[in-house]
Amino acid sequence: MNRFYLGCPIWSYKEWVGSFFPPRTPASDFLRMYSRKLTTVEGNTVFYSLPTEETVARWRQETPPTFRICPKVSRSISHEAHLENKRAETLLFVERMRGLGTRLGPTFLQLPPFFGPAQLPQLEAFLNYWPTDVRLAVEVRHSDFYREDHALTFNALLSQHNVARVMMDTRPIRIGSTEEQQMLQARERKPNLPLQIATPADFTFLRYIGHPRMEVNDPFLDTWSQQIGQWLKQEMTVYVFCHCPFEKHSPEICRALYQRVSALVPLPPLTWPQEPTDPGIQQLPLF
Repeated sequence: MNRFYLGCPIWSYKEWVGSFFPPRTPASDFLRMYSRKLTTVEGNTVFYSLPTEETVARWRQETPPTFRICPKVSRSISHEAHLENKRAETLLFVERMRGLGTRLGPTFLQLPPFFGPAQLPQLEAFLNYWPTDVRLAVEVRHSDFYREDHALTFNALLSQHNVARVMMDTRPIRIGSTEEQQMLQARERKPNLPLQIATPADFTFLRYIGHPRMEVNDPFLDTWSQQIGQWLKQEMTVYVFCHCPFEKHSPEICRALYQRVSALVPLPPLTWPQEPTDPGIQQLPLF
């Protein structure tokens, strides 16, 4: 049974053709090809628009049963009104995502920066009506949640519902010259919040925002592989998503992390070449 799921924020990226994807791979084959190489993906597109039943069915048909799509709760639920008033829309969202069958991984709720500790009763109401058989992770972006007192309260609420806290590591894109940092952060647009490692559920959900230069990622990946190995030895299920302001590097970062973790715990080999001569792992230019 696989307990380590690793992937990117997207599956459709034309610059992967010729490296991560075989040459001349058509866009219509991107998901099918992606799902044979990595084991999960963030479903960010559903944040903007609820897909049709036919689209969800196609995603299911194009991916193996062991693959996991982790949908992002629609912004009309998370960003536009009080969560306690979104029960009907939320249950419709969940029901649509159930069409993924075994491919449905943890859904994640990204709360807006203005959602602070004072709004926790809204989140509690949301968790009370969220179906208990569908895994959920919650990402907060208000800086007060990173204070010890509020973090403890927030994590305790998540623990009561076996809901994971989304951990986001943006440290790599805050390294380098001022010009480089500004460029990377302008492209990625992730909040500058401290990393807090928290495991209130029986699974973890990490978003790693990697640097285009692998030498910057190396020490972070070394540390994360140790942490992931420890979680796996504790029989937790681990979801990790490797982002990069230049997404052409994301599969490379995934592979580097997977190689490190597989040196610590038994994992099946990746299904695309890992030899140093493989052009897919050569260092690509930053610009």
